[in-house]
Amino acid sequence: MKKLTVVIVNYNVKYYVEQCIHSVLRATDGLDVEVSVVDNHSHDGSVDYLRKRFPGISIIESNHNLGFSRANNVAIRQTESEYVLMLNPDTIVSEDSICESVRFLDAHPKAGAVGVKMLNSNGIKAKESRRGIPTPLTAFYKMCGLCARYPRHPKYGKYYMGYMPWDKPSEIEVISGAYFMVRRSVLMEVGMLDEDYFMYGEDIDLSYRLLQEGWQNWYLPVSILHYKGESTQKSSFRYVHVFYDAMLIFLRKHFGYLGFWITIPVKAAIYFKAFLELVTMFFRYLRKVLGFASLRRKDYPAYYFIGRKENQVRCSQLARKKGLTVQYIEGDADSCPEGHLQFPRIMASRKLTYIIYDTTAYSMQQIFAIMEKSKSSMIQLGTFYPQNNIAITDQEILI
Repeated sequence: MKKLTVVIVNYNVKYYVEQCIHSVLRATDGLDVEVSVVDNHSHDGSVDYLRKRFPGISIIESNHNLGFSRANNVAIRQTESEYVLMLNPDTIVSEDSICESVRFLDAHPKAGAVGVKMLNSNGIKAKESRRGIPTPLTAFYKMCGLCARYPRHPKYGKYYMGYMPWDKPSEIEVISGAYFMVRRSVLMEVGMLDEDYFMYGEDIDLSYRLLQEGWQNWYLPVSILHYKGESTQKSSFRYVHVFYDAMLIFLRKHFGYLGFWITIPVKAAIYFKAFLELVTMFFRYLRKVLGFASLRRKDYPAYYFIGRKENQVRCSQLARKKGLTVQYIEGDADSCPEGHLQFPRIMASRKLTYIIYDTTAYSMQQIFAIMEKSKSSMIQLGTFYPQNNIAITDQEILI
């Protein structure tokens, strides 16, 4: 039996999946692991593309879009391992993340599952890394704004558990489905992902069932990057419908026994929040159609490449093909250990700036540490992979 199975569900994001797999293989060197990709009937040539580049991994080609829960369950049933890691395709894991997670589960027999510190593409910590169970009251505090107003309050801020430290392992309630490592024996005990959830909410549901059976859920302070939604269209009506429908499924399933005087206000808040999202989406679309949202020249992003000299040429060829102006900085983890932080002109920029790091010059662990120190919403991470000659950001693929 393998030590670990890594399951990645893909839907039309082959380049992000490729990047994710590269990071997984780097992070699991020496670990007895199998990687299983479930393709949810992509129409971008994902299956052929990934099979050519990763002949050693298992790729399950579905004839239908099974949704996130069912697709993960398919791979889990077809594999055997002590632990299972369900990993989003739009993630990059650091070199220490997976092994540290395995070591923690080995050393803590009461821990049923672990999650990690997730970084947004600007290096800012994602609040979703630690969450509380969205009981009707906790959900109400979030939707009415009290959670945002008092993020560190043990009651009002429980949805994101903002009162907990980021740099220490801590018991939490909800583990994010973007990185969810769980004991296979626990899955067999409490049941796998609930397939009533097409996408979103399945991680909350599974986390809750683990707690109900007496298992512990843990947060570990090791980092991954999560592009947050590259595998979905978060600006679409479908996203709003699926996301808020998942919230209602969870409420009905686990708190339907409560009186209507408790559940009705929460349901009303969910519907109201969904309505506001749709209205906002409509006006954003209207602005785009009418031309108000078009970029002015001064609003175009700036691009910097930091890496080895031999890879500057390859990246510059990509930039010319895309008509981009990129400034190049020669450096690596030894000669330029602080990356873009060492250059005041970059840090002082007030426009959106992409820093494209050469992944042969820096480890992902080093890149994440630099991005965390950056603390700027205007500076976004990009990565360049010489092995496939692709540069990736949260908004575009340069190939």
